[in-house]
Amino acid sequence: MFDSVVRCWRVLLLLVVGSVLVALKYSSVNATVRFLQQTSKAANSTSTHLDARVHGSSDDAVGNVSAFSQKVSVTMLAPTPLATPGPLRVLASNPRYFTDGSGKAIYLAGSHTWSNLIDRGTIATPPPFDYPGYINFMASRLFNFMRLWTVDETNVGSGDPNIAIIAGPLPWARTGPGNANDGKPKFDLNQFEQSYFDRLRARVVQAGQNGIYVSVMLFAGYDLYLGSNATDGNPFKLENNINNVDCPRSCPTSAGLARLQIILQRVVDGIRSVMGRQVTGTLQLSPTVWGLEQAYIRKVVDTVNDLDNVLYEVANEASPASISWQYNVINYVKQYEATKPKQHPVGMTALFEGTDDALYGSPADWISPGAKLPLGDGRKVVINDTDHSYFWVALKRDGQAVQRAWAWKNFMLGNSTAFMDPYLVVWPDRNAPDGMTTDPGVGTTPDSYWDVIRNAMRDTRKYADRVNLAAMTPQPSRCSTGYCLVNPGNEYLVYQPGSGAFTVNLVAGAYNYEWFNPALGSVAQIGATTTPSGNQTFVAPFGGDAVLYLKVGVERGSSRRSAGGSEPDTDRVTRPWQEYLAETSTGRAEEARRRLPRERSR
Repeated sequence: MFDSVVRCWRVLLLLVVGSVLVALKYSSVNATVRFLQQTSKAANSTSTHLDARVHGSSDDAVGNVSAFSQKVSVTMLAPTPLATPGPLRVLASNPRYFTDGSGKAIYLAGSHTWSNLIDRGTIATPPPFDYPGYINFMASRLFNFMRLWTVDETNVGSGDPNIAIIAGPLPWARTGPGNANDGKPKFDLNQFEQSYFDRLRARVVQAGQNGIYVSVMLFAGYDLYLGSNATDGNPFKLENNINNVDCPRSCPTSAGLARLQIILQRVVDGIRSVMGRQVTGTLQLSPTVWGLEQAYIRKVVDTVNDLDNVLYEVANEASPASISWQYNVINYVKQYEATKPKQHPVGMTALFEGTDDALYGSPADWISPGAKLPLGDGRKVVINDTDHSYFWVALKRDGQAVQRAWAWKNFMLGNSTAFMDPYLVVWPDRNAPDGMTTDPGVGTTPDSYWDVIRNAMRDTRKYADRVNLAAMTPQPSRCSTGYCLVNPGNEYLVYQPGSGAFTVNLVAGAYNYEWFNPALGSVAQIGATTTPSGNQTFVAPFGGDAVLYLKVGVERGSSRRSAGGSEPDTDRVTRPWQEYLAETSTGRAEEARRRLPRERSR
């Protein structure tokens, strides 16, 4: 009994001591920020030296001189970049959305997968990723957004066993002498691997040619936290580079911090929150490492700055200890792009085991929070990504109807959406693509199970293009379902997650209405109705979830009936949707023709 008491006291003492140590380490956020500012100044004070090493030549560990890569230049055959007036920027009149300078609100929706920049799989040499096939997959679903994934390690080990081995390239050249812990030549952190940046540019250009905006991921983050292992090939580990750089637990994003350290930090943050003090995770980097990161950031910006379809994001799910570092990266990208012809939005995504407060308080233009259904209130452009907000286990457990509802609810709440698409990855219980490649962990045809959420995002994008989204805001109190985009007296778009009657608070007027069936992906009924002011009741002419679209003004020759009626307008049930598809592109016109016989047969 006595021994048990002693052991308990020892554990308690260790926790207290640990908490005190962490409290001391994180006791002053301002001090840490000042340190990082001093670090940046120190790096800037030696910028001439760093630039000479990055853009000129360097000595390796044995004194050999090697040339560095020049600014990337890729020749494309008859390039046709994204036809926009310019890069995305926050729409001042409705800051929950981006615009391209045309004044139109741009809603982003799309999927993304881990291998879309760097080949990865489960064998030593994963098969090359079919990027043109992936772009066709995206464009055929009308997607206009994806994240372009990078990596921080060549072998993420047990963190994600189904996408564990990286074929490359990574941003830094593997020159040796000597081998890293993954058995391949060591990295030279002062020399870039040009093929990485050539591929980066070419893939952003090809996406733009298909109307897709690309979030260029600067650092991976999450892999360092769960994937660090004895053969990880982390370029910032001492045994893996020739530059005598060693910060495996904090480089490049700090996501490799020990779990206990993060737990203790959260305890201290909780105490600080109770005391009314600001809670901000911190990270300190040496001037040498920060200088290397700055050089890499400049190289990425130089590679894609002239392209319109670019966004940046700092890191994928880095630890809470990286917050101040992420702020500095955001500011540095903005500072460097200010010297360039074009400026692009910079984003911050959810922290691993952190809260969303740091995202909303950041200098980022857009964020991907951890909340499943955040209200887009205009503080930031929100791109709600299932990668952070709806873990695949819960996503699959909840079923396809709930997956579809997630996409529609977020759209009605003023958020853009993204799906972490397993695509061709063979992942038991998660994804079962058809076909076989040289890698048993990679298929050839996407698992159709996920088409429900993919199609829901496609359909929300269709409506985003049809309505005057710039003038619409989420106003949950105006509809009993809680999910509606409204421009009072002009346009109303309402999502009913269930079945049955619901109310919408309308301004008196004559409206065209349209009932859309999300389960079938088609319009079920259109018509016109005149309504007084106040709460009006509507019932969809079909069962299950429903979308009601109301727009002021009665079309000539349209039949007048209550939008709450159940009688289908068979003569005009699908015409507006078919016209929309036909007017946008040839591929979409073909989709309309394929769907027409099926819709008429219903």
